[in-house]
Amino acid sequence: MKQETIRLPRDAMWLLQTLRGAGYSAYVVGGCVRDSLLGRRPGDWDICTSARPEQMRQLFADQRLILTGEKHGTVGVVLHGTPYEITTYRLDGTYRDHRHPDEVRFVGNLTEDLARRDFTINAMAYAPGEGVIDLYGGRKDLAAGIVRCVGDPSSRFAEDALRILRALRFAARLGFTLEETTAAQALAARDSLQTVSAERIYAEVDGLLMAPHAGRTLAQYGAILAGAVPEVGACIGCTQPGRWHCYDVWQHTAAAVRELDLRGQDTRGARVLCWATFLHDIAKPLCRSVGPDGAAHFKGHNQRGAVVARTILRRLKAPSYLIEGAVGLIAIHDAPLPTGDAAILKCLNRYGAVFLRRLCALKYADLDAHARTPEVACRRQDVTVFETRMTELSRTGCYTIRQLAVNGADLMADGLPAGPAVGRLLNALLGSVMEGRVPNEREALLQEARRLQREP
Repeated sequence: MKQETIRLPRDAMWLLQTLRGAGYSAYVVGGCVRDSLLGRRPGDWDICTSARPEQMRQLFADQRLILTGEKHGTVGVVLHGTPYEITTYRLDGTYRDHRHPDEVRFVGNLTEDLARRDFTINAMAYAPGEGVIDLYGGRKDLAAGIVRCVGDPSSRFAEDALRILRALRFAARLGFTLEETTAAQALAARDSLQTVSAERIYAEVDGLLMAPHAGRTLAQYGAILAGAVPEVGACIGCTQPGRWHCYDVWQHTAAAVRELDLRGQDTRGARVLCWATFLHDIAKPLCRSVGPDGAAHFKGHNQRGAVVARTILRRLKAPSYLIEGAVGLIAIHDAPLPTGDAAILKCLNRYGAVFLRRLCALKYADLDAHARTPEVACRRQDVTVFETRMTELSRTGCYTIRQLAVNGADLMADGLPAGPAVGRLLNALLGSVMEGRVPNEREALLQEARRLQREP
């Protein structure tokens, strides 16, 4: 069989050559090998070696070192501003907390080290001249698009419960599916995720939601994800009979995540939208009722969903900008959009253009996960009309006090005493401009200000 060749960065190659030149074995390992074989550019180049931490410290004494992981066999070497983690071959001890090994034992060969790793696609190593070391069928699983545990899945998940979410994140990132036994054991072990720190759960779910195949993964493995976000469980199988929907609440959510268009969003905007879409209908099971016609209704699910979403995001210790951004969108995601320039300008004044662009993206995703009916198509067209006019008015309209052709100094120069009345008058002028009663011109605004002051 032809030997694969992986192109290593110069610094990673130097580290391997230095370790090997000193008599130690060394390989790049894990995700960098996986991504290279997939034709992707690795984000990190991790190295495993037979050298012990104290030997690495001596060997790289002239370089900047990061020693925070030395207890577990990892020494970071910083070259040209990039850190490279070098870890001694090791075996992990027992995992009493389902997350961290109670101890690690250094071993002298690569075979034992690879046996402790989570998934076959992450349990490959590479060195120039030797090619890819693949003891567990990682290349075969890469070709088949499968995430499979190394060895017994129940043992892997018992050791580290976070691997359950890592499996889902890799599936969402790569467009893979979980191998049958791996999926079954992940489902069986899902409740052990409650032993994992909130920060770790947030990071993995965030990575899943930001991945390109998140919608598909949610659709397939919602029951597993419910171990991390229990509120998901009630959405699975929560039917929505009627003329609007073709999925239950959970499959609708997964479809909306799949349809979400993040083009034009910065990283924060994308994150807010991914979480808002994930949680936009999270309270529907709590609000469900069925009418005489057999159709399901979910009165108040916007507002209640905002409350539930805030609870979930706070529990996961999400960043404050994400909590406020996602909760704000969820609270009004199903509300009618305003029509007419005056109403749109007031909406811009209240929420801002960035928020409203995100709201439109969420509404499109939500509607595209509905049934394909004329009523849904009409609602989608309403969003398009609103977005087009809102975007134009955000560039040309006046919807903030700062955009007025007069300011507080102008009003005081015209005879208005300093004090709270200045702010009140500016707000009144802004309202007149947004409603189209007064043009945003200096003289017209001063005349309107004088008129307002004369009113009893």
